Amino acid sequence: MRDFQPPHDPATEPPVGPQVDPTPRPLPARVAHKGRSVDLEPLHLRHAADLWMAAQADNAPESWAYMGYGPFSDEAALRSFVGSFATAHDPMAWAVRPHRTGTVDGWLSLMEIFPAHAHIEIGNIWFSPRMQRTRAATEAMYLLMRHAMDDLGYRRLTWKCNALNAPSRGAAARLGFTYEGTLRAVLTVKGRRRDTAWFSILEEEWPARRQAIESWLDDSNWDQQGRPKASLRRKD
Repeated sequence: MRDFQPPHDPATEPPVGPQVDPTPRPLPARVAHKGRSVDLEPLHLRHAADLWMAAQADNAPESWAYMGYGPFSDEAALRSFVGSFATAHDPMAWAVRPHRTGTVDGWLSLMEIFPAHAHIEIGNIWFSPRMQRTRAATEAMYLLMRHAMDDLGYRRLTWKCNALNAPSRGAAARLGFTYEGTLRAVLTVKGRRRDTAWFSILEEEWPARRQAIESWLDDSNWDQQGRPKASLRRKD
């Protein structure tokens, strides 16, 4: 990553950052979001049974390796977690229901919400193995990204992950996030050191990122076998 040169107001000495709209952004609301291939529903206890079934898929234990929770020992343990997670305001979580299956196959959230600074994060993403690397998975993330940037008007959207989590780092790059650096030994998770990689999209970058994702999701990009004709690449 090349050295970052912070923008500044040329009329000031010493240099300070350019002026921005200081109006606090709205908080996210517990509302549903509907897409072409997936629906997002505010997470609720009624989703626990579907989520437990999704967590029984082959390789499911691996899907929890970089999460701060899970895997869960039984459905009751998962249900208890969902009950708590679903009532939190930060993170605010949504259940993910792909149209292909009709069942809830994961969750994701908006978190680290700072309305006064117009800064918000998409995170706590857990998708069952059968949902990973699907059109629905990409669209689920896009729906919350669009909500944060377009509906709520946030200036900065953040993605963070364990620095060893190659799939998450790849997803961030694919969605158009810019890598900002890694905080070393910043957390202890499940008794292990965690280095955290940081990524972001800023408001001036978002239109190009949005266009790239929307083009990839568009029906014209998908063949009769449900495969994308073009890959999702960053366009800027």
